[in-house]
Amino acid sequence: MASSPHLWAGVSTARIMRDVLISLAPAALGAVCFFGWRAALIIALSMGAAALTEWGCMRLMGKPSTLGDGSALVTGLLLALTLPPASPVWLPVVGAAFAIAVVKVAFGGLGHNFVNPALAARAFLLAAFPAAMTTWTSPFDAVTTATPLAVLPSPFDPEVLAGPLPSYRDLFLGTVGGSLGETSALLLLIGAAYLLARRIIDWRIPAGFLGTLALLSWILSGQGGLFTGDPLYHVLAGGAILGAFFMATDYVTGPITPKGRWVFAVGCGLITVLIRLYGGYPEGVLFAILLMNVVTPLIDRFIVPAPFGGVKGRA
Repeated sequence: MASSPHLWAGVSTARIMRDVLISLAPAALGAVCFFGWRAALIIALSMGAAALTEWGCMRLMGKPSTLGDGSALVTGLLLALTLPPASPVWLPVVGAAFAIAVVKVAFGGLGHNFVNPALAARAFLLAAFPAAMTTWTSPFDAVTTATPLAVLPSPFDPEVLAGPLPSYRDLFLGTVGGSLGETSALLLLIGAAYLLARRIIDWRIPAGFLGTLALLSWILSGQGGLFTGDPLYHVLAGGAILGAFFMATDYVTGPITPKGRWVFAVGCGLITVLIRLYGGYPEGVLFAILLMNVVTPLIDRFIVPAPFGGVKGRA
């Protein structure tokens, strides 16, 4: 898709994956702090199962091991951070095995999967084990609770609240219910700042994703009519920050051109808002990114850079 000349940046896949692991460390440590040592167990099982599955698949196919690139560990960690704190111990193992064996290796390995493996595995677990994937607990005391998005009033029943709305402070620090790695906006933004500083991710995708989410939620989500919504709540709650910075920016499943990334990001934000406000699930980040992953080849087909030294022809 990209024309020559190609410049070597001196960045290896292993280095990129190492930086992603470092950027996710604050959220992972926060999960252990908020939800206890069970969170550490879930993370360890998911990463271990992902690495073991990749090693086993390569061994069965008679190919050299690819564990050294670190992508399996990143997939396992990302999957773990999207799981509920009360997940049974077998859930991350099943999910990680599915992510690596079915979504990644079956399509040719790293660079050939057409959707994000961690998100695809979470969608599989949600469809196969809905009860286990929708049981949430509050930080520190492990009492069953609702997520911040689940307590928002429905557009069809604006007077009905499922519970008290958490404050911006709780959403920012992470003292709310939710998946292991999505609750603390502060810890996720620390990791995102590291990735941006290291130039591992393109700022356009998170900016377009979160900007579209904020704009449309301000326009559509208010109970007093148009332009009365709370955009900050929708950005801080749920998996928007985790998805925008750490999953939508995946090199393999996202567009390669700057304009294409804007289209991809706006599509993710739009679908997220539509599912959150009018769909059957309180959260739409998962399905938004997966749907736009599928559309990525079409985006790359119609938004192609001009050859080096050339000009684009008129349609």
